[in-house]
Amino acid sequence: MKALVFTATGVVEPLDVPEPEVGQGEVLVHVVTSGICGSELHGVKAPGFRVPPLVMGHEFAGRTDDGRAVTVNPILSCGTCDVCALGLRNVCRSRQIIGVHRPGAFAERVAVPASAVVPLPENLSWTAAGVVEPAANAVHAWRLAGRPAGARVGVIGAGAIGLTCLQAALSGGAGSAEVADRSPERLEVAARLGARTAGPELTGEYDVIFDAVGAAATHAQSLARLRPGGTAVWLGLADPMAGFDAQDLVRGEKRVLGSFAYDDADFAQAIDLVAGWDLSWVGTFPLSEGADVFTTLMNGRSLPVKALLSPEAR
Repeated sequence: MKALVFTATGVVEPLDVPEPEVGQGEVLVHVVTSGICGSELHGVKAPGFRVPPLVMGHEFAGRTDDGRAVTVNPILSCGTCDVCALGLRNVCRSRQIIGVHRPGAFAERVAVPASAVVPLPENLSWTAAGVVEPAANAVHAWRLAGRPAGARVGVIGAGAIGLTCLQAALSGGAGSAEVADRSPERLEVAARLGARTAGPELTGEYDVIFDAVGAAATHAQSLARLRPGGTAVWLGLADPMAGFDAQDLVRGEKRVLGSFAYDDADFAQAIDLVAGWDLSWVGTFPLSEGADVFTTLMNGRSLPVKALLSPEAR
């Protein structure tokens, strides 16, 4: 079958690969749409967490052999440890991720555990289905922030995670939002979705700030622009360095929360939400063009904000 394969640092290639082996308790998903994640763009430029050769793709939807429309929760946890028992299977110490630790969905077909398969509503578009996974990250982050009604929300980074955080907050009762990004094109998208835009840095003071970049400078900005007693939620993974003023954190009694992935309830809520969101910032491309699309995004193209690959697109 056809697949897009991460083969070396900075390189993804369209290749013929063996058909997936469907093990006991697994389901074969015929991929209709699979999103390119910013973590994959970074991971190909700087391998480590992802090791070539690898078929990536953890944000996907498709059909089962019996024709059901499904998406897949790519976080595979042990289900038995102390963390899983607390309902925190997204941070299970032995978790695996489809598209990282086992072959993913940049392919025509992928084998997944039956327990990871989530049915989709019949009327949900494939575009919406393709952004359920990043939307679930945003739903989770907004929940961690406490979902404060009327909150002033700041978002650093207008990529897919930043825009879904914006939409999750506005859908969930936030009073206003401002988005910062270096890309004028992406800021135009954020404005269309209902945000004020701020250029590369936020300009106001906020109750909740989402850092969807994760650089030392954006960590610092998220704390500096947070009101006393406010909450910064860090989702971005660009830089391991913290970079913030710890004394400001203490004296302002500010909170910083790490947010990784989602739980099953967040994932289910994301399916409900994306059906009503403006997803004009998402573009779909044939899987056969995946190498060019991936490489162009990896080299800094701003639009589309989110690219989906589809074996069915022509």
